[in-house]
Amino acid sequence: MKILLVYPQYPDTFWSFKHALKFVAKKASFPPLGLLTVAAMLPGEWEKKLVDMNVTSLTDEDIRWADYVFISAMVVQRDSVREVIAQCNKLGTKLVAGGPLFTTGYEEFDGIDHFVLNEGEVTLPPFLEDLKRGCVQRIYTSSERPDITKTPIPLWSLINMKKYSSMNIQYSRGCPFNCEFCDIIILNGHKPRTKDKVQMLAELEALYSQGWRSGVFIVDDNFIGNKRKLKTEILPAMIEWAKGKRYPFAFSTEASINLADDEELIRLIVEAGFSTVFVGIETPNEESLVECNKFTNINRDLVASVKKIQNHGLEVQGGFIVGFDSDPLSIFKSQISFIQKSGIVTAMVGLLNAPPGTRLYQRLKLENRLLKNISGDNTDCSLNFVPKMNYETLINGYKHILDTIYSPKQFYERVKTFLNEYKPRGKRKGKLQFYHITAFIKSMWFLGIKERGRRYYWKLFVSTLLRHPRSFPISISLAVYGYHFRKVFEKYIRTPIEDTVGLKGTEKASGQKGS
Repeated sequence: MKILLVYPQYPDTFWSFKHALKFVAKKASFPPLGLLTVAAMLPGEWEKKLVDMNVTSLTDEDIRWADYVFISAMVVQRDSVREVIAQCNKLGTKLVAGGPLFTTGYEEFDGIDHFVLNEGEVTLPPFLEDLKRGCVQRIYTSSERPDITKTPIPLWSLINMKKYSSMNIQYSRGCPFNCEFCDIIILNGHKPRTKDKVQMLAELEALYSQGWRSGVFIVDDNFIGNKRKLKTEILPAMIEWAKGKRYPFAFSTEASINLADDEELIRLIVEAGFSTVFVGIETPNEESLVECNKFTNINRDLVASVKKIQNHGLEVQGGFIVGFDSDPLSIFKSQISFIQKSGIVTAMVGLLNAPPGTRLYQRLKLENRLLKNISGDNTDCSLNFVPKMNYETLINGYKHILDTIYSPKQFYERVKTFLNEYKPRGKRKGKLQFYHITAFIKSMWFLGIKERGRRYYWKLFVSTLLRHPRSFPISISLAVYGYHFRKVFEKYIRTPIEDTVGLKGTEKASGQKGS
């Protein structure tokens, strides 16, 4: 049996880092971990190829080679998915689809022969068994939450690691919280399920043995969902392994803001080699936090919590949302103020959207406020529901946030604020590569000579060398990120409001009065 695994193309988004990747001569940020894991679950004697369309093109020859094409995707990849389906249908090659996009909305896709939904450890084996017996069904689904200690190590041999800026590993699935807008508990459950230390070390060793010596993103929904296991088992094992290998990886992950409440946990995370953590801040408005059930963020000084994490040597990246029913008209200024004061340089501000199946989606459906499918990119100025705030006010306010926080002056000021708080404590991780040097030279050309805000770049350049020389590499990296963000948001900031909606029901949205 010949299996072609296809990962569709991402559009140019905040997290694609498309414009930043050009500085380091990489094609994509991360490889398709889900498909690589599925590949490891397939019979060993089968022939397997993987085409990541973010790295290379999908050719008719690739498809003709295969007996089956396996495709997995996120919602934001929907347009590329449709192109892959059309290409496979034209050539008559059978398609098998799974992953988040299809698990929450397989009904909207024609031209797919079989759906293997939910978690592959449960639904893939019966599909393979039926395939062997010649009686394959169209849909395989299950609400069972598998024991992920049985999940195999991804088949890294299917990719060219040199094309990616970072590798990725999954330690756990599920989140202990229940935010109204989040579909994580739909996909992965409410109770965190974790791998054990033997498995984690085996996955790290697999990357190391492949020659990888750079960033590794632990892609958990909430890495600290099970604090006790992290502190007593996983992190001590990772620390010992990293020390023995002379810290080959710079780890990053996602966590909730209550990480700031546990100094011992932060210390262990830093000692293990973590340098970056993404935190869902969402909003400084308490009423909106209550509305969306983000209780971990309530009744705390969020700026102080962020700075505490930064003080321990972790860069905090932050997620922010506007468009809650409880948002006042002042939310745009308060979001800007918070982001600037906190020194969260990589601040992803998105419009609230309601993914199918979430509690928010169900509530808005009952209130007859849903408009269309979500785009999967909450930074593209699109909404899939009627907001309480006047539509034009919301969109213009959102664009004002983007235009402000990513303008060169405010962005570089935020980098300086971060560097004043950032106290790196770990040893240097990763290996200096030639592309790091070329990226530095490119940054001076594109940011220091060609770009409009070049004087702010040079001010940051000089002040970092004088005041924070140890943090000079991260300072330049953040400057490059800023270039990417400006490129991504330029098209949205300049797009007329009527073009950001474009589907039936927008007249109603535009007529809403401010709350």
